[in-house]
Amino acid sequence: MGSLALFARLVMASLGSQARYPASALMLTVGQFLGTGIEVIAVWALFHRFGGEVQGWRIGEIALFYGLVNCMFAIADALGRGFDVLGTEFLRTGAFDRLLLRPRPLALQLMGHDFRISRLGRWMQGLLVLAFATAQADIAWTPASIAVALFALAGGVALFLGILVLQGTLSFWTVESLEIANVLTYGGVQAAQYPLALYARWFRLMMTFAVPLACVAYYPVLSILGKADPLGAPAWVGWVSPLAGFVFLAAAFGAWRVGLRRYASTGS
Repeated sequence: MGSLALFARLVMASLGSQARYPASALMLTVGQFLGTGIEVIAVWALFHRFGGEVQGWRIGEIALFYGLVNCMFAIADALGRGFDVLGTEFLRTGAFDRLLLRPRPLALQLMGHDFRISRLGRWMQGLLVLAFATAQADIAWTPASIAVALFALAGGVALFLGILVLQGTLSFWTVESLEIANVLTYGGVQAAQYPLALYARWFRLMMTFAVPLACVAYYPVLSILGKADPLGAPAWVGWVSPLAGFVFLAAAFGAWRVGLRRYASTGS
């Protein structure tokens, strides 16, 4: 069986197991939708308080950031669940040894381990906010802007998946999944929901060169909106910046290979 076919079968098996309890799957999905919906209300309250505009940014433009980033994270979170629970469900129990014996890529097996249908709630909410942004900001979805949005989405999924891979890599040293990684996952989602220009210089540098959240959200959104960057970046940056997400993912898998060489089994 080819790798892609195996991945599809693993995903279908995961979804099938969740479908055995449809009420639970539905409630978890609705819970994700409503839980993240509170964040939308918070964004609306912020702009309502300041008269519908914050430093030249309108709520429709911020909604585009919000919707795009949440769609990215929802997909990456569904794919990266295996890395999130690597320490507790695989390393500690010895189940990771079985994965090593199978003649298929470890990353593929972990990505298909637990494909959470509940992440559909965040993804659907992101799509609804994108529809709101289109109406509020009067966005013209031309073939060029659609291409930028899809490229940014792919780069963002790669970036967030890379963060989850790094979180799993730390488990080779700590066994437990460190909650500090949530600073980069959930914290990264929160930070990328707003324009880079609103933050302090040191934070802008970190979001551009250390964890390139700005490269998959801020610059592509500027291209979609046709808006000049207040920080002075040229317009073409939005077309190429999502590549940083794939570079980050490649670097994360480099760290993963280092951690994998350290693994010494549980002795089971």
